[in-house]
Amino acid sequence: MMKSLFFLLLMAVANAKRFQRCEWAHKLKDSGMDGYRDVSLADWVCLTKWESGYDTMKTHHNNDGSTDFGIFQINNRWWCNDKIMSFRNGCQINCKDLLSDDVTVAINCAKRVVTDPQGIAAWYGWRNHCQGRDLTPYLDGCGL
Repeated sequence: MMKSLFFLLLMAVANAKRFQRCEWAHKLKDSGMDGYRDVSLADWVCLTKWESGYDTMKTHHNNDGSTDFGIFQINNRWWCNDKIMSFRNGCQINCKDLLSDDVTVAINCAKRVVTDPQGIAAWYGWRNHCQGRDLTPYLDGCGL
């Protein structure tokens, strides 16, 4: 029993990643996020700094009973299915797929979210910490 629990814990940690700022900026750029839907690379880096601290395993339980998942903090009420609360599943994914060091699913879902009318303003982290601010420090020293 203890070996099984240890193995499950080890697997969860093996799939977790906390990106460094510049590492994450390069990953986003390589994934076509710079200028996607007129959203700058600095906006994406700022958003994810404040939403998750660049942590792929981050979850947050909201007051309305919904949960945000992964590096972009994608919400289960609208964007993914966690089999608990999913009204729309706009990204057509399982929420657990957002909790991985392979951020392909998360990036593709973020691209889907930003196509909605709210755009990047769908994220509170961006509205509260990035909107209308000088974001050049988020890319400083990254060689981009």
